[in-house]
Amino acid sequence: MEAVTTAGAPTRPDVGVAEFARRPVALLAAGTAAILLATAGRYGYFGDELYFLAAGKHLSFGYADQPPVLPLLAALMNAIAPGSLVVFRIPAILATAAGVVVAALIARELGGGRKAQTRAAAAYAICGQFVGSGHYLATSTVDPLLWTLVLWLLVRWLRTRDDNLLLWLGLITAVALNVKFLIGAFWAVTAVTALVFGPRDLLRRPKLWAGAGIAALACVPTLLWQSLHGWPQLGMGDAVSREVTEGGGRTEFLPGLLAGAGLVIGTLGVCYGLGVLLAARSLRPYRFLGWTAIGVVAVFLVANGRFYYAAGMFPILWAAAAVHLQDHRPALWWRWVPAWPVFVLSALYSLPYALPVWPAQWLVEHPDAPHPAYATEEVGWPDLAGSVADVYRLLPPEQRSHTALVTAGYWQAGALDRYGPEAGLPQAYSGSRGFWYFGRPADDADTVLFVGADPATLAPHFRDARVVGSVRNHLGVLNASEHLPIWLLTGRTESWPVIWPQVKDLKA
Repeated sequence: MEAVTTAGAPTRPDVGVAEFARRPVALLAAGTAAILLATAGRYGYFGDELYFLAAGKHLSFGYADQPPVLPLLAALMNAIAPGSLVVFRIPAILATAAGVVVAALIARELGGGRKAQTRAAAAYAICGQFVGSGHYLATSTVDPLLWTLVLWLLVRWLRTRDDNLLLWLGLITAVALNVKFLIGAFWAVTAVTALVFGPRDLLRRPKLWAGAGIAALACVPTLLWQSLHGWPQLGMGDAVSREVTEGGGRTEFLPGLLAGAGLVIGTLGVCYGLGVLLAARSLRPYRFLGWTAIGVVAVFLVANGRFYYAAGMFPILWAAAAVHLQDHRPALWWRWVPAWPVFVLSALYSLPYALPVWPAQWLVEHPDAPHPAYATEEVGWPDLAGSVADVYRLLPPEQRSHTALVTAGYWQAGALDRYGPEAGLPQAYSGSRGFWYFGRPADDADTVLFVGADPATLAPHFRDARVVGSVRNHLGVLNASEHLPIWLLTGRTESWPVIWPQVKDLKA
């Protein structure tokens, strides 16, 4: 096969798409998709997914806590198969499996052969952060694939200098910005590292700036929405920062990031890949991407963001590590390490932490056993609606017709939006995050059933507030909703246009 090289970039054998698809990479991607599909129907919706379902009923160019792509995607999947959890999660499954393939493509562009491509793909396939997020539909599921595509196109441009790739970079960035704004930090850091370490000619390419224009134009609708609604996204940044601080702060950022990379293969690959990107002569044209990885981590660390915000840089580091191991004779001890058994053992160890492989009852019988952090928050949503319906039905008929459902959290509001109609409940409202923008109770709603620990923001506007029930799930799984009190607030003293602005809350 003909080797291709440009501007000092490493060579790599050109292979066709069909041949590439027959390689172990395709098996890794298919295996990842199969495992995610097999566990997609476990338990139930995650709280964020219920919010996306509700947001999909209020399609808009923007939301308080995100751009518009995820609610649009949620609405589309629910329209295809209403109520099907497995179909709802198919985009997440496809995005994760595609990420496995694109990670291998990055290694291929760096000059990696079959083994290097397989190693990079394997690191992605057992990454706890990516596979765990691949279980449910969320911004943290789609965003890593888009970062990986951006890295692949950028590395391919470095090898080929095909400026049309820069336009594709603009299009992918445009999509990423409408999923989550995080990719903006990548490009800000990349502009600086390319200027300092090269390739400086990247910044002089007209098509790069044309692509940037495409991305900027794609953001105009959501930025206009933010402007018209007082820039709530800025408030979301402050809310996330407070949540991170309460959860351990910046000291937990790097440990969490490295732990999310995956046991042994992922974590060592990230560290080794960063080292070789910064120091290896064979990868010198890509050195700026190593500094970009450091810069992205620094930006989110200083901003007190969540650790997984920087996980989109993993694929380039895994690919660099895989290619360097291919090109350099390993030490004697390393040659005797069996690669596939290490991969299988790492995958088997990580699986219970990343995916709901056990029955839901296991969460009750073995509360300390390995399970995904989100697992308990996928249990009990229909029960929540049932608990509220039991209280609602006890109200006198004339009172029910003037009763509004309000929740403290957007997860609970999403659950009532999804399961409430089946239980005979009216529309639910919440002041939490983006749910506040979906509407307020009717003007004649003089009574409120409030689901939450404390109705402190509502109670001053009512004459009486008392607990009349609590939320229970049939398994007794301890999660954020179990044992939540249900309050009855009566005797409204002010109008809803006065009350509703005071209940807005961007905290989780």
